[in-house]
Amino acid sequence: MNKQKRIEIFSRLRADNPNPTTELNFNTTFELLISVILSAQATDKGVNKATKILFPIANTPEAIYALGETGLKEYIKTIGLYNSKGKNIIKTCRLLIDYHHSQVPDDRQALEALPGVGRKTANVVLNTAFGHPTMAVDTHIFRVSNRTRIAPGKDVVEVEKRLVRLIPKEFMLDAHHWLILLGRYICIARKPKCGACLIEDLCEFKKKT
Repeated sequence: MNKQKRIEIFSRLRADNPNPTTELNFNTTFELLISVILSAQATDKGVNKATKILFPIANTPEAIYALGETGLKEYIKTIGLYNSKGKNIIKTCRLLIDYHHSQVPDDRQALEALPGVGRKTANVVLNTAFGHPTMAVDTHIFRVSNRTRIAPGKDVVEVEKRLVRLIPKEFMLDAHHWLILLGRYICIARKPKCGACLIEDLCEFKKKT
């Protein structure tokens, strides 16, 4: 895929959705961090349902830490892997209190040092909360990047690096959201909705449906 085609793809996505954002509900950077940790192998809808009850009760590192693992798990038990997520969140709250003045750090290394925070989660927080031009590659973005040939790669890290290198800079801040939404609602795994896709004529997927 050439540069001009990528420019046209992202121009169309931007025209259709000028101000994209995550579908996770949050009001603070800390709420975003907790929501993204909870969203691993879970739906945004399921996470929002749990945090709608949790955050009015506890939405700071101190307040969630005070709940303890047992207390926190009562709020997140509807979410997959809630036991390990609860344990990681309590540990993360303790570290934020002890080492970061209860603030979410604007730094990849510091974020990835928090329990339950991997490269993808760090990228989401850096992009959505702090405006860094990062690319958090989940299953949707990995599929879209390979299927369309925008930035094919054999694993998520390779796709991430190629997207960061190949997407024109003017689109980088929002590209993560556009690609996730495209993969979540149009370029779905089993049978992509090619006829409803804004970029069907630009996509290089050979088996269009």
